[in-house]
Order: sequence, then structure tokens, then C-alpha cells
Amino acid sequence: MPHLEWVDLPLGKVIHESGMQRKFVYFPTSAIVSLLYTTEGGASSEIAVVGREGAVGICVFLGGASMPIRDEVCSAGSGYRLRADAVNAAFERSDRVQYLMLCYTQALLTQISHTAMCNRYHSVDQLLCRWLLQSLDRQHGNELLMTQELIANMLGVRREGVTEAALRLQAAGIIHYARGHIWVLDRAGLEARACDCYRVVKREYDRLLPAVQAA
Repeated sequence: MPHLEWVDLPLGKVIHESGMQRKFVYFPTSAIVSLLYTTEGGASSEIAVVGREGAVGICVFLGGASMPIRDEVCSAGSGYRLRADAVNAAFERSDRVQYLMLCYTQALLTQISHTAMCNRYHSVDQLLCRWLLQSLDRQHGNELLMTQELIANMLGVRREGVTEAALRLQAAGIIHYARGHIWVLDRAGLEARACDCYRVVKREYDRLLPAVQAA
């Protein structure tokens, strides 16, 4: 506890650039962080999201100092950060910390693998539903503060495609969208339109991190 540092995580803040040595591990409490893979040409696509259930910077306790991934805040909030040396000390000292962090890593790898499959094989409508549900799971309430342009950048698709998908969801009474605010009115309807990728990943998080999911 003495080593934890409370930090603000505003929208768009880049916590780590790709390839940089990671000096901290971040534990979001109300913010959501997108893990992005960026090509040499500058194109990027989200491979996972991390919120109050997890940690940003797992390579620290897995033995590596960096990853070719950029970590960017996609929903503003706050959280804690812990120096890399303090994380490693706790990981080596405590079997409980090791168990929890490795269970989280397994859950995160499941999300990464299914995100890759989803981005390759499923429609923009399904991608949007999955992304909204993943975001809801990582914060309280049914309101999301994010623009369609931001969502398009995270998903690696055209903004027009996200706009059309959002309009279809709004016409069905599932969401209401206005000026960067998205209210989910019918979560069951959103889940029904999402692909199996969301359900598989959520089951794995619930199985591996039941105490965290219930918090």
C-alpha cells in the first residue's frame, strides 16, 4: 500500500508507447485502457481492453521490460500505479499474488485471441456490440463517454461503419447516442446481437477472477 500512487487517467493519455521500457504497472479503478498494436505505417488496432478487473503492464512480472503495444486511455477515469520493482518484489514474495496475476494473464490472453478472431471474421455491428459490452463490464452504470471516431480507431474500421451500426442499435432501442455519450438502454438486446466472442471471454474472466468480477 505505501508504494501505490493515485493517478488521473484522462481520455487519450498514452501510458506506454510501443517498445518502451515499463517503469510502472497501472491498475485502473474507473478508467478503461486500450491495448493497441500499431504498424510501422501508423495504422493501429485494439487487441484488448483493461479496466478495474486488471492491470496494464503484465510484461513486468512475466520477465520482460517492454512489449510492442501502445497503452492508451479510451475512457477517462483514475487508478493506481505501482513501480515495476515493487510489483516484481510482491510477485516473488507472495504465492497469492503470483496466482492472481497469472490467472489474470490467462484471462487477458483469451481476450486477445478472441479479439483477433472477431476483428477478422465478424461484422462491424458485432464488433461494436462486443466493444460496448466489454466497456460496460469495466465500469459502473450504463453510460459510456466516447466518440464514434474513437471507437472506429480502436476497432480499426471506418468511422462511417461505426456510425451506421450505432444508428441501427439506436433505431432498435438498444442504445441512445448523443455528443459523445452512449447510453445502453437494453443490455440483453445488446448481448443478443453480439458474437460468441464476448460470451466466451466473459465466461473465462468470471471463472478465473470471480472475486474481482463481483467487486
